Amino acid sequence: MLPSAQNYDALVHDFRWQIPQTYNIGVDVCDRWADIEPDRLALIDVEEDGNARRVTFGELRAYSNKVANVLMDTGLLAGDRVGILLPQRLETAAAHIAAYKLGAIAVPLFTLFGPDALAFRLGDAGVKSVITDVAGAAKLARIRDRLPEMTIVLTVDGPQGGAIDFNRAVAGASARFTPAETRAEDPALIIYTSGTTGNPKGALHAHRVLLGHLPGVEMSHDLFPQAGDVIWTPADWAWIGGLLDVLLPALHHGVPVVARRFKKFTGEGAFELMATHGVRNTFLPPTALKVMRTVQNPTQRWDFELRTVASGGESLGASLIEWGRETFGVTINEFYGQTECNMIVSSCGHLMEARPGLMGRPVPGHHLSVIDDRGNPLPAGAQGLIAVKRPDPVMFLGYWNNRQATAEKFIGDWLVTGDTGAATEDGWLRFVGRDDDVITSSGYRIGPGEIEDSLMTHPAVKIAGVVGKPDDHRTEIVKAFIVLSDGIEASEELAFEIAHHVKTRLAAHEYPREIEFVDRLPLTPTGKIIRRLLRQGQT
Repeated sequence: MLPSAQNYDALVHDFRWQIPQTYNIGVDVCDRWADIEPDRLALIDVEEDGNARRVTFGELRAYSNKVANVLMDTGLLAGDRVGILLPQRLETAAAHIAAYKLGAIAVPLFTLFGPDALAFRLGDAGVKSVITDVAGAAKLARIRDRLPEMTIVLTVDGPQGGAIDFNRAVAGASARFTPAETRAEDPALIIYTSGTTGNPKGALHAHRVLLGHLPGVEMSHDLFPQAGDVIWTPADWAWIGGLLDVLLPALHHGVPVVARRFKKFTGEGAFELMATHGVRNTFLPPTALKVMRTVQNPTQRWDFELRTVASGGESLGASLIEWGRETFGVTINEFYGQTECNMIVSSCGHLMEARPGLMGRPVPGHHLSVIDDRGNPLPAGAQGLIAVKRPDPVMFLGYWNNRQATAEKFIGDWLVTGDTGAATEDGWLRFVGRDDDVITSSGYRIGPGEIEDSLMTHPAVKIAGVVGKPDDHRTEIVKAFIVLSDGIEASEELAFEIAHHVKTRLAAHEYPREIEFVDRLPLTPTGKIIRRLLRQGQT
């Protein structure tokens, strides 16, 4: 979507949005290429044992059509929500494409979510069907009585309890399917994002969200695509970073995507994968980069040749950028955004020198400003709220079934990201900090409210407050301050038990890695926890 340009100013000057009235993500990323070049490589699906299946766009269309017919046969209609609880694999991509072609709304779900986290998201979205594996089906079986709208569960690796065998159903389905004629403004996707209070909110996106992502993806990968590009990310496709920063934009451009589901991410595994499958482009979150930096002599041990490395989610320091140059032979391009409005700021090594400590410049097509709390743009150097002006193709339609939260996200026509920053005279943006209490840990944005709710389900916990604690490896870890129920004595064993309680009920990346038992928590007159004081060690 970006025009050819020799510098950033020319790129911005020549850019124009191209958003058609009728548009369907599934048709765009799959059927369009299958019509033009059916033998073109779409996916390299790498199994745990290293075996890889190469899938063409023609094969992907036939397979996703079969999945769409299966979903339709189960009673799924346009506008219905379908949960996708799977790691990176062929079936995950096909499920997304099928849902979009059907006119349904996809709800991606992280495989590490526990029963409580799944129950809330599935219930809140009113999900009717879920495509998962045996492990996911086992979790769903525990909460199925809490989800009356969830009538169908399909498993990709064999039946489990009351679940339907996905592969058997797909094998008997037709490979012909007529996609729904959706508008660019029609809803396509709900991605849940954590906030500072209460439960996660479902960011509802229209089909146009993919087109809105393209300039940022292209800029962060030095004018992507180029001949020979092959892309991979360790970021799960359940998150916007994996799905809309990598999988769907790459398929839109006809660039092969490497799918690899690591049980545990390692630097050695990442280097090996990139070398084996000729990865040329990668999105590596800062935590992944930090893990890879611990690997000794990677350029001597593996023959990899990257054209671009993009990173986002946390700021990179000068030392990490320099390590990237030495190891990958390229400058890591940083980008910025959030689930509600993503890929809106980026650097681009092809057009500009990196400036450590600065995120980048506004991606063409997005109108950003640093504003005050009344919506007034601030001068260069002044610290304020990072905001994006609507309308914008990448901006969400709103929070699912939550008009109040949607309204609170805006000041006039400015979508407020919740982050504070400042702009330089020439338009580079500097991230200062979060205007809220969201915890950034290992690249995940974690809301304290959901963890506090989970902690409170343990009988020993009277009240709990959760904050992020600085950590060299993970950026932050989740720390919980807990007031115990009357008669309960604090101990290391109890702390472990409570942490395990959250880890198994909520998510493995959200449990508190540090617990401090306290006599009381700092509260406002209305009973809200003052997390700022907890971060300062005041209880």
